[in-house]
Amino acid sequence: MDSINLVSDTVTVPCDNMRAFMAQAPVGDDVFSEDPTVNELQSYAAQLFNKEAALFCPSGTMTNQLAIKCHTQALDDMICDYSSHVYQYETSGYAYHSRVGVSLIHGQHGKISVEQVKQAVRPDFDWLPNSRLVVLENSCNKAGGSYYTLDEIRPITQYTQKQGLALHLDGARLFNVLVETNESTKEVGEQFDSISICLSKGLGAPVGSLLIGDKAFIKKARKFRKVMGGGMRQAGIIAAGGLYALRHNIERLKIDNDRAKKIGHVLAQQPYVSSVAPVHTNIIVFDLQGIDSADFIKQLNAHDIYAKPISGETMRFVTHKDQSDDMINRLLDVLEHRISLNG
Repeated sequence: MDSINLVSDTVTVPCDNMRAFMAQAPVGDDVFSEDPTVNELQSYAAQLFNKEAALFCPSGTMTNQLAIKCHTQALDDMICDYSSHVYQYETSGYAYHSRVGVSLIHGQHGKISVEQVKQAVRPDFDWLPNSRLVVLENSCNKAGGSYYTLDEIRPITQYTQKQGLALHLDGARLFNVLVETNESTKEVGEQFDSISICLSKGLGAPVGSLLIGDKAFIKKARKFRKVMGGGMRQAGIIAAGGLYALRHNIERLKIDNDRAKKIGHVLAQQPYVSSVAPVHTNIIVFDLQGIDSADFIKQLNAHDIYAKPISGETMRFVTHKDQSDDMINRLLDVLEHRISLNG
């Protein structure tokens, strides 16, 4: 019986076809921009969003931090939602790497509005940092996979362009959104100065993220990638996994989203669940009642099912490509019939 890992979509492993593609990838020295597979991946991603260039990096944290660094300077200010990954889960890198402040917005399900952005922009006083960058996250991880539509993003784009503010998208799980909205990557590219996408979550590559923007921006980012230790040599072997993922694994993300909605529906009917956040993509966030998270996880583990709490009694399940229909059915059976409030 295969174990069911709901901890994250970062636990996915390369399929056999991806591994074979990686093994055959031509390589070179990427620090000298001479790795043909890295170059092909970067070109492919840039064209996908109708941008000029892209940069392959080891992680999404690095691509986000590079974006912040390139868009700002010391004494600037970044505007984002309180639940944003760049604020919550990147060890205050905005302060460490870029020496910028942060203006936090408490949006709705991780999403901020143009009116909130306007209110967050700082006046031009000596004692205040300079508002310089707005960061949106799509989908919103901590908010349970909620997402912006282009109609919600466009007013923010128009305002930031008018005010001379940069707009960055943390699109770690962007493709989970696009299979729901049927909006195009090129339409997304039109709205942002820079975009970060992750290859090693639902798309199933073993490692890597991409930062996407114009040529001058990416040239600047390459230098900062080097100083952060992100310059790689024969990186084509791992870049090939990302290239395969972008070409083959996007459309199937709809399966993950649909499975998450089914799980959320079942959870909402259980006596040990007090609330389930609206399920929009592949993340289910829910609160327990009458049972603590440690006991709940222990009971899941007894059935070879694995998950982790976000905080306190708030749990997160994440669906991904390495789960089968049989696994999901087994999970639903456990949730409906095998969890006891008595431990």
